[in-house]
Amino acid sequence: MTGILLTQYDGAFLGPIAKLLGFLMEGIFNFLDTIGIPNIGVAIILFTLVIYMLLLPLTIKQQKFSKLSAKMNPELQAIQAKYKNKKDNESVAAMNAETQALYAKYGVSPTGSCVQLAIQMPILMALYRVIYAVPAYVGKVKDVFMVLVDKLYVQDGIRDYIQTLQNSKTFSKQFTNELFTGNDPTYVKNTIIDVLNRASTSEWKDMVNVYPSLSDQINDTAQKIASFNSFLGLNIANSPSFNVKTGWANRDFLIVLGGIMIPLLAALTQWINTKLMPQPANSQDQSQNQMAQSMKTMNLMMPIMSAFFCYTLPIGMGIYWITGAIIRSIQQIIINKHIDKMDIDAIIEKNADKAKKKLEKKKETAEKMSAYASMNTRSISNKANINNNMSQAEKDEAYNKAMSNASKAKPGSIAAKANMVRDYNDRNNK
Repeated sequence: MTGILLTQYDGAFLGPIAKLLGFLMEGIFNFLDTIGIPNIGVAIILFTLVIYMLLLPLTIKQQKFSKLSAKMNPELQAIQAKYKNKKDNESVAAMNAETQALYAKYGVSPTGSCVQLAIQMPILMALYRVIYAVPAYVGKVKDVFMVLVDKLYVQDGIRDYIQTLQNSKTFSKQFTNELFTGNDPTYVKNTIIDVLNRASTSEWKDMVNVYPSLSDQINDTAQKIASFNSFLGLNIANSPSFNVKTGWANRDFLIVLGGIMIPLLAALTQWINTKLMPQPANSQDQSQNQMAQSMKTMNLMMPIMSAFFCYTLPIGMGIYWITGAIIRSIQQIIINKHIDKMDIDAIIEKNADKAKKKLEKKKETAEKMSAYASMNTRSISNKANINNNMSQAEKDEAYNKAMSNASKAKPGSIAAKANMVRDYNDRNNK
């Protein structure tokens, strides 16, 4: 297998995640190849399914958080109303204490939903990188390109030619890289593959006219890649906009219909998905109402954005987008039924008991530390043999010496913590 490192996305954060997902994509494609279905479109569907199944526990946790938050909101609004327009330190501290107690009661965190999204977003963004550059991660696909690219590399003007192709602007940074301008063989070949992977059907045909001596290799490669990319009669390397344009010019209305259906299905599935998501409830708090309104606007814009992106990007991305929306919708229906069957009141009661026990344990620990500090101070006084027959200077010297020995307690030990309590009490008693 040829080296595939340079064509992979090399971002410091998303790069390693994309590489890990690339191993998964390659495994799926190799499995399909083994059973006689080496198809990138099918691989994308299975790949998306596996990823969303792996993310299912996070999705369930996020929806459970939303359900508990909706149940908690009336009590949270009551606390906010209670301390409305009270800006003094005592009121702010009391409001924070009551709010924290409420969150503990329901077992949720103010940042709980954000944490789930923060985990999922890098994975989904890296997933996009893999699907957008399949040959960089699937060795068998790249090997098909490499048979032709090895011969194209020695052709005059090949580096200038690939920069004339429609999607070459995506790789403008690679064209200015010193490895490309310096004609590094590995880097140039990988860049050629990157561009050819986005080449349209018409561009493959034009390449035969530019390099007639390689017509057999070009046609053979184009045919194999087309078989990898063919999905329901559409070439997933082409964009729907390209299909509509060329289909209309050639009076091939099936191609036009296919080009139109991809963005329409993307918008429809995204709209269904947003409708199944938990919707924010009406609130008396103006800021929360503004947030709810923003969510509604976003739910309206997402289907439109999906249609736009899936009309201009390669059909392979549209397949991923549609598959992801369908899987999320199915998951959402199942999760909604599961959560509806849950006894939310029992969960709240359980969380309240946990919060109460945690608070009692914390209070008990504080009392033990205070008692230990008191005992430790008395012990120090005894060890110093401080008595009334000593002068004040002798008493101070003995006490300071004993305190110095006590301060050498092992960090993190109960003695060390007790000393901290003692010091705190000494400062407050001055």
